[in-house]
Amino acid sequence: MKTAKFSIGQVVRHRVFPFRGVIFDVDPEFANTEEWYEAIPAEVRPRRDQPFYHLLAENAETEYVAYVSEQNLLEDSTGEPIRHPQVGDYFDKTPDGRYAPKHGTSH
Repeated sequence: MKTAKFSIGQVVRHRVFPFRGVIFDVDPEFANTEEWYEAIPAEVRPRRDQPFYHLLAENAETEYVAYVSEQNLLEDSTGEPIRHPQVGDYFDKTPDGRYAPKHGTSH
């Protein structure tokens, strides 16, 4: 099993689509529904045998929860805060701007 490249609380962005978010959970490999997986066009469908990340995500228009394969994520180095309304449910903001998981928080 592959080790996850990104960690809980890390801010990432999508490699192709214009959204970013903070990771709040990681699956060691694909663990969503078959319908979700099959809805992705075959030519861009990610491999199942890699970590998949749950993100409190945002784009220019809205905030939402995203489920993204590791191959489609890059580290976000903008330093911009995440505006998702649930960030405070999962994380405390540290003085250096990072997102530290709240103790006792589970999804």
